[in-house]
Amino acid sequence: MTVTLRSSITTQGRRMAGARALWRANGMKEEQIGRPIIAVVNSFSQMVPGHVHLHEIGQQVKKLIDEQGCFAAEFNTIAIDDGIAMG
Repeated sequence: MTVTLRSSITTQGRRMAGARALWRANGMKEEQIGRPIIAVVNSFSQMVPGHVHLHEIGQQVKKLIDEQGCFAAEFNTIAIDDGIAMG
């Protein structure tokens, strides 16, 4: 059974050369094109002391995904802090 990945919209076909160039500029290797793109959501922030360690955890998660031949696309989300620091 062949599964069509939603990401194939941006990684396949002659018309998507520009999109592939953007993926490559963001670190995607040639052998990862056509493989799953997995989102890594991270609330790492240097402004929230309790979240500083999340940078290293995010890097470890990305490494594990890369080792499986997939591409990890990391992006940030809101970093919630306690009430004292947030006002």
